[in-house]
Amino acid sequence: MERTLAIVKPDAVRRGFIGDIIKRIEASGLKLRALKLMRLTRAQAEAFYEVHKERPFYGSLCDYMSSGPVVIAVLEADNAILRWRELMGATDPKKANPGTLRKDFGIDVEQNAVHGSDAPETAAREVAFFFSTLDIVS
Repeated sequence: MERTLAIVKPDAVRRGFIGDIIKRIEASGLKLRALKLMRLTRAQAEAFYEVHKERPFYGSLCDYMSSGPVVIAVLEADNAILRWRELMGATDPKKANPGTLRKDFGIDVEQNAVHGSDAPETAAREVAFFFSTLDIVS
């Protein structure tokens, strides 16, 4: 079994899509192993997205991710990372396949409803950023 991190971003939370997104996660066969609602501070957003620090979008991304509540989850399944990324769809909602979360709930490249880890190493770091092993239900 593989684990990955999922975030329902501020735009999707603000527009009331938490339940819709979680329902689609569960329907896809991904299992929720941890779940929390929180508001990231600017410092937390900066630390989480530190890998993008040199990118031109880093500042606006950190502003956005600390602009309102987010829902953070640990998902588990065989090939969880790939399965979650397929369910999310392309980063740009305009380029995402029909039926993906970003196509259905995203606004633009930044406000694209959801975040997901892109590799096992990233998933391990991202899960540990938000959850202790005691928070994760097996």
